[in-house]
Formats: sequence, structure tokens, C-alpha cells
Amino acid sequence: MQYASDTDQDVCGIMNGLPSSQTADDVTTFSFTKSPVLVIENFWSAEERRFFRDRMNHAVWKSLSNLPSVQEDFPQSGNWAKAEMGASDGQRFLSRVQLPFIQDYIESFPKISGRHLGFNYYSYSAGDCLLTHDDTDQGRPIAGRPTLQRRIALVTYLHEEWKPDWGGELMIYATRASGQTAQPDLVPTHCIEPRPGSLVMFTVPRFHRVCRVDVTAGQHRRLSIAGWFMTEHA
Repeated sequence: MQYASDTDQDVCGIMNGLPSSQTADDVTTFSFTKSPVLVIENFWSAEERRFFRDRMNHAVWKSLSNLPSVQEDFPQSGNWAKAEMGASDGQRFLSRVQLPFIQDYIESFPKISGRHLGFNYYSYSAGDCLLTHDDTDQGRPIAGRPTLQRRIALVTYLHEEWKPDWGGELMIYATRASGQTAQPDLVPTHCIEPRPGSLVMFTVPRFHRVCRVDVTAGQHRRLSIAGWFMTEHA
């Protein structure tokens, strides 16, 4: 289920005083059981970002308008594009992001029958956004197998330049206790700029959205890899 925000103004500007997102260069002691959100600045080198951008140039892209089931889930979200990762770029990506604390968290769930990964390239231009959702409704059964459970969401930014007034922030929310059930009462906890080379991970389910990329971005695109670490249960 997704919820449209009332405005796409500079929401980061109204969050002064709220807890800042956690950053860490050394994540050897990090645990998702203690903190549900992790932000690592400068995770990718400039050379690594160039490698993935080159692979993006050779990928086959589909815009949101050509993904009817996704567009049904995310209406009025512009026309961002998605592409599958090739084998070589996928291997290079996974060799860097399969960190020990991820496995520790995944293995904490009972009765696991399978472990899965799903990551893609994404490109957001001016006018593109993603409505608020918690990553649970979009999972679908595959060939009659049980629906995969998304456990950890990941997004990492590959563009070379991004200015704060260009928008495209990742907003993450907590749910406040409320007597209403039709729509959750959300409070923003993190407003994360899509800084080049940064990596964000958070546990699922967790409400979040991508703020609209502003026209001030011009021809610049918000380039990312995003997806999930997932489990399958009998």
C-alpha cells in the first residue's frame, strides 16, 4: 500500500532537530537488530561509480509507462526507468555489499528455506518520484512458490554530481501508535540526500518514499542500484 504525500517541497528543511541518519565508515560492529537504518558515505569509489554507469549505458531500460503492474502500484510518480543488471556488474556489486551483518540479520529469521537477492538499475529525472510504501505489497509469487519476504532494502547512488536543491531525497518514516487503521500515522525519521557513492540499507517493512526530482536538476539523472535481500519460507 502506498500513500501520496501532500507536498514535494523541501521536506529535509523541516526536519531540523530530528535524529540524523546514521553514518559509518567502519561497520564491523553494526547490527540491524540495534539500528534499523544504516547510511555509509563514500561507499563506492569514483572508479567504481564509473564502472556501473558504463554498464548502465549498455543496459536495456524500461520506463515506468512500460511497466503496467509497477505503474499501478506507483501512479503519479513521473516516468522513471529501470534496467536489469548484467552478470559481471551484478557479481561486482554483490562482492562489495554482502557484508557480515547482513547475513547475521537474515539468518535471525526462523524456518528459512531459501535466500534470494533482487537488484536493478534505476534512473530518475526531473519530475520523477516514488510514493510512500513499506516494500510489502509489491512482492509477488514466482512460479507457484511462496512470496519472497523482503528483509533488507538497499539503495546506492552512482551519479557523479548531486546538489541538495535537486530533490530526490530518500525519506524514511516510523509509525506512531494510532487508533486509525485505514492509513498509518507516520513521522519522518531520516531524510537522506542521494549523495554520490553513498549506500543506504534499512530493514523491511519500513515506510519510505523518494521525493520528486526538481526541475532544477536539469538533465542530471538520479542514478542508483536498488533492491532487496530476501528470504523464502516453506
